[in-house]
Amino acid sequence: MPMFKKSLIVLFILVLAAAGGTMYGYYSNEDTIPLDAGTELQTETLRTVTVYVTGEVKKPGLVTLTEGQRVADAVNAAGGVIETADIDHINMAAFLEDGAQIRVPLRRDSADSRPASARAGKNEQGRINLNTASEKELQELPGIGPAMSARIVEYRETNGDFQQLEDIKKVRGIGPAKFEKLKDKATI
Repeated sequence: MPMFKKSLIVLFILVLAAAGGTMYGYYSNEDTIPLDAGTELQTETLRTVTVYVTGEVKKPGLVTLTEGQRVADAVNAAGGVIETADIDHINMAAFLEDGAQIRVPLRRDSADSRPASARAGKNEQGRINLNTASEKELQELPGIGPAMSARIVEYRETNGDFQQLEDIKKVRGIGPAKFEKLKDKATI
């Protein structure tokens, strides 16, 4: 009988191991992640972006679109471009960023379609127009030399026309003192 007892003990150990493995598998199954969970569609709320569209568009102003849209979508939401727009100098494929300003520039050759008084760098009173004056004409203002006039023209080309005379202070190098000297000789 000793052989029979050994066989019974081995059988008992095997049954215990099988029962223990089954219990372990049952309780550890709760912690596993099913493989197909990654294929489920998760709904995300799309964020919105608000941009300011200005320049040569039909309806300039604030436009709110969904994240991931492009500059062309914002321009179209502002009514599209007008015939004087220079669409070659704006990246219509760029992604929108919240709070950005999109300026559709004026075509250079369409500037000649403006009245002669608007094209001239000086008005009837002899004041220099900050929006239309050439670099040489800007140098006639007190405290404005070649470097500063180049910065004014560069600022104007990048950001558009000055909306008010005080906007000239946004140009690097023009502070309150220099503005006081030139404000009586300049106009917009």
